[in-house]
Amino acid sequence: MTSVGTAVINAFTRLAGLALAVALAMPAQAQRPVAADLDWVPFADMDEAARARVPGYCGGGYQEPQQIPLLTATDDSVFITSDHARYRMEESLRLSGDVNIAQGPFQARSDSAEFDQFSGEARLSGSVVSRGQGFLVTGDSALFDTASGDITLNTASFLLHEAHMRGEADQLARTGAAAVRIRGANLTTCQPGNNAWSLVASRVNLDQDEGFGSARHVRLQVKDVPVFYIPWMTFPIDDRRRSGLLYPSFGSSSAGSGFFLAQPYYFDLAPHYDATYTPQVIHRRGLFNELELRYLSPWGQTDLGLGYIDRDSEYGDEFSGRSSNRWGLALNSEAQWTSQWRSSVNYNVVSDDDYLTDLVQTLDLDRATHLPRTATTRYQDQDLEFSATLRGFQTLDGDIADADRPYSQLPALALNSRGQAGDLDWQGRGQYAYFWRDNDNIQGRDRAIGSRLRLQPSLSAGHQGLAGFVRSSVMLDHTQYLLEDVPQDDRFSRTVPFVDMDAGLFFDRELRLAGQDFTQTLEPRLYYVYSPFREQDEIPLFDTAVTSFNFSQLFARDRFVGGDRIGDNNRITGAVTTRFLDAARGAERARFSIGQLYQFDDQRVSVDGRGAADKGESPLAGEAMLRPLDNFSLSVAGQWDPRENTTLQGRSQVRFHSEDFRTVASVGHTYDATAVERLEQSDIGLVLPTSEQTRLIGRWVYDLERNATAGSLAGLEYTTCCWSMQLVAQTFRTRDDGLDRRVLFQIQLRGLGGGGSAAANIAESIPGFEQHQPWQQPGTGRRSQGRL
Repeated sequence: MTSVGTAVINAFTRLAGLALAVALAMPAQAQRPVAADLDWVPFADMDEAARARVPGYCGGGYQEPQQIPLLTATDDSVFITSDHARYRMEESLRLSGDVNIAQGPFQARSDSAEFDQFSGEARLSGSVVSRGQGFLVTGDSALFDTASGDITLNTASFLLHEAHMRGEADQLARTGAAAVRIRGANLTTCQPGNNAWSLVASRVNLDQDEGFGSARHVRLQVKDVPVFYIPWMTFPIDDRRRSGLLYPSFGSSSAGSGFFLAQPYYFDLAPHYDATYTPQVIHRRGLFNELELRYLSPWGQTDLGLGYIDRDSEYGDEFSGRSSNRWGLALNSEAQWTSQWRSSVNYNVVSDDDYLTDLVQTLDLDRATHLPRTATTRYQDQDLEFSATLRGFQTLDGDIADADRPYSQLPALALNSRGQAGDLDWQGRGQYAYFWRDNDNIQGRDRAIGSRLRLQPSLSAGHQGLAGFVRSSVMLDHTQYLLEDVPQDDRFSRTVPFVDMDAGLFFDRELRLAGQDFTQTLEPRLYYVYSPFREQDEIPLFDTAVTSFNFSQLFARDRFVGGDRIGDNNRITGAVTTRFLDAARGAERARFSIGQLYQFDDQRVSVDGRGAADKGESPLAGEAMLRPLDNFSLSVAGQWDPRENTTLQGRSQVRFHSEDFRTVASVGHTYDATAVERLEQSDIGLVLPTSEQTRLIGRWVYDLERNATAGSLAGLEYTTCCWSMQLVAQTFRTRDDGLDRRVLFQIQLRGLGGGGSAAANIAESIPGFEQHQPWQQPGTGRRSQGRL
């Protein structure tokens, strides 16, 4: 027997190396240290990267110390240091006083240890501390198997840094570098000293390689009071996807006949496809089932959403003559086949007009009246573009007359080509579409269906330099119709030539405002266009509408979109724009634009009486934008009639957000006196922190013409270091001009994934809401949104 102050002993050479990194966290002490306390760092002392992952109200966070290995093991040998050592030849080794052990990547510290030469086991006792990559454990005693590298600790505590998860255990066994088995576990993601919630489980398995944990016989405790039991569950311990339960959502909706409860389950089926199944119990309706499938291929992504309820009792009572089996389908696919070829599919269908209102929980204030269905294949290279599209709709509003429902295009083909001939640029545009809709109950011109071929060859020439630009072009717009079910001739054509010229100048100067250097530009512009009148009143309106008159429309060749009306034009536009550019950063801090067009002749072509104008000046159209700060902007756009001294259209909006997006505010106003039904609405959105952890959420759309609310949101978000909650009430105007109401609620426990309806829908309704992330939470996969 011998005793040494600091001995380095090569005890065993037959040992198998194993990836388990363990290092000393603090000096040995009489009492077992708690893992969470060892690496907890006050917020002010955290490094910048760690501070960015947690909010200040947590008081701090977990941070792994920079470790300098006490010993370096280059093979399977075991290296030991201690204050004292007693060795019995070919039997055992007893160590005491600051014992440090290393084997390959394995390191550990304890007050004392004993090695058995024959079994290859080391028994550690007294303040055992072991550390791995992102993992720390402590215990009263431990058994280390030098052959396998496994270690088992009794009366243990543990900490997972990335998941912000800490806990206590009756026994903890670590096998390999990343797997942990726990018996008698109590774990939480709350900071030390705070047990707002915790999970108590008979067994817990943590797999850092896979990024998930599983638990059996689990009790959810709130302030140490059991509130929920589940026999088995899985949860994430990092930000990778993993199959498991998402957190349930529940709420109340007058449209949904009262209380609803949804429990999503996420299936991580493979790296390139997954699924989310959400059974939802709706009071007085039954069990509503939603399934979302996602598939990622080398060419793109496909999402499929399905919804089904068998025998909707509420719907069956209200509409006794209709089937109470209700369903919906939503398919969206985007694919890039080659560098030139791509395709997309967007197909939506529901069993009845009220499906979305009754069964799909959303905070959208605008209710859908038409569900789109499109399938497109597109080719594009430098000089050629081709697309083939099938387009249709499902109309959900039964009050829309058959003659006002949109046409399907079966198919719509487009071919565009361009090139150069000397100093001239040429372009050829061609479109073909067959328009169809059910016309059994339609009379007159609106009954028409059939095909339309449109050809638009053009030549243009121009020059652009630092001082300005000038460009002119000529175009021929030819349209050929072949119609069915019409009272007039079924075959006819229309040809309209266009001539236009566009010219502008650029001036700039340097100036200093409010102590800052700016570059101010002055950009005058003139645009002239001519096209003769052609009689078109007998042509059906397949897809044509009048464009909204605004500043950008001053420079448009035609005032109609679609191919069934070609405007007569003899007009010139004069406009000027000035910009203020931050000289240091190049950011546009302000822009002011104003323009007006002059009609040399009366315009005669219209759509149902709209779109024509008398000879003379148009209203003034303008835009203004101010962005004095990166987080504050003001925008105004509209048109004003100087002869009548009245505003015809206007849209203004003010937006503000704090640097961390905890505060978000927007105020908007919309006015349109030219609409078929005069429109004037105000729109206010607000996310306002009332404390470091609480934010009020609100949006209010008010119809000033009706003096009534068009839609609203009001709610509360409360966030702590280990859980958050959103509670939102909504009102929205229905198609029968009534107000519907619903309440949505969500709670998230940090580290156990999240779900529900509130948070994602708030982000859709209030821009900027989702930018604020109070803490980075691992997830079980994204929650399904907008499913049918």
